[in-house]
Amino acid sequence: MTKRIKAIGIIPARYDSSRLPGKPLADIGGKPMIQHVAERALKSTLLSRVIVATDNQRIMECVQGFGGDAVMTSSAFTSGTDRIASVAQTIETDIVVNIQGDEPLIEPDEIDLVIHTLAEDPNADMGTLVTPIKKVEDLTNPNTAKVVLNQDGYALYFSRSPIPYQRDTQDIGDWLNEGPYFKHVGLYSYRKSFLLQFARHEPEPLEMTEKLEQLRALVMGAKIKVAQTKYNPICVDTPEDLERVRKLIHAYPTEVKGDVVG
Repeated sequence: MTKRIKAIGIIPARYDSSRLPGKPLADIGGKPMIQHVAERALKSTLLSRVIVATDNQRIMECVQGFGGDAVMTSSAFTSGTDRIASVAQTIETDIVVNIQGDEPLIEPDEIDLVIHTLAEDPNADMGTLVTPIKKVEDLTNPNTAKVVLNQDGYALYFSRSPIPYQRDTQDIGDWLNEGPYFKHVGLYSYRKSFLLQFARHEPEPLEMTEKLEQLRALVMGAKIKVAQTKYNPICVDTPEDLERVRKLIHAYPTEVKGDVVG
């Protein structure tokens, strides 16, 4: 970066979850999950501040209890992006990083990477990450968002379907041999001005169809700069995910790297 860019990280954390209620407070190795996320985010070399944005008093008190920085937000917000925008609008900063509150193994280096990706491209409105898809089950899994890029490294489209479609290769098991496929890593950096604009914009039909919020940004004409990484995060969405993370942290108590969790 040619000049010092100020960046903050905001972790949206809500208590209600259809598959795992109260998951920000779920115990992992003697700490609540939200504490793991916050402490790992604070190891980023580029973030000047890490804030938990929540609408729940129990989460608020938990974060304050371990010495973290927390802000209470409205319970009316329907997305984490709306929640972080409400906090970011009151803070002087250039870049805002949306750090998922259900990734207790988040890598500080990846946070730095997504900040660099945006800060080094004055034409970009957002930054995000992708990792190569190596398994057919990931390619076909609708819970895994796929991405196609243009020659300059900007996102062209995100989809839950396998993209691009290999018209001349009938067996989908062979598609990975035909060219690179990328899985989206849900870590975002926003220019603050664009984040506030994005949050004011109504959801778009494509976004509502795919249930992928980043499609709103593309429909708005935003440029999303993408960096490639080997990092492959575990998102805790189910009790099974939670048990997997607990076992990993128990096995690797000092440091669990993205290449370990695969």
